[in-house]
Amino acid sequence: MKFTRNANANWKGTGMEGKGTITTQSTTLHNAQLSFKTRFAEGVGTNPEELIAAAHAGCFTMQLSFLLSEAGFVPEDLNTTAKVTFEDGTITLITLELTGAVPGITAENFEATAQKAKEICPISKVLNTEIALNVFLLS
Repeated sequence: MKFTRNANANWKGTGMEGKGTITTQSTTLHNAQLSFKTRFAEGVGTNPEELIAAAHAGCFTMQLSFLLSEAGFVPEDLNTTAKVTFEDGTITLITLELTGAVPGITAENFEATAQKAKEICPISKVLNTEIALNVFLLS
């Protein structure tokens, strides 16, 4: 399977005082605000690191669901939070925090399957940073 997805970013003005927008092909994001404040402080809008976190959490969780299904398990609930650490102009770490409810799976099997999902998730593969994974299986 091959496909292409796209997004568009527009910026007007300087880095600190300027403003921008981002729009995704699906229009889930449509002229979402970007600015210095939304990236480095607090403000209404999004930022590149938040978008990477969303993409990574979504990709990893979907990949894990596929792997669990292939192994004969049906997840009741998989919840992943991706935390992107930005330090001195570089993304230095992404921590994935996974909580899952998967009937019949052992904690060891769940952990191993989650580790495999982390390794083969397309977003994990494209990122050039350390990726940590914390796994919690709900009984």
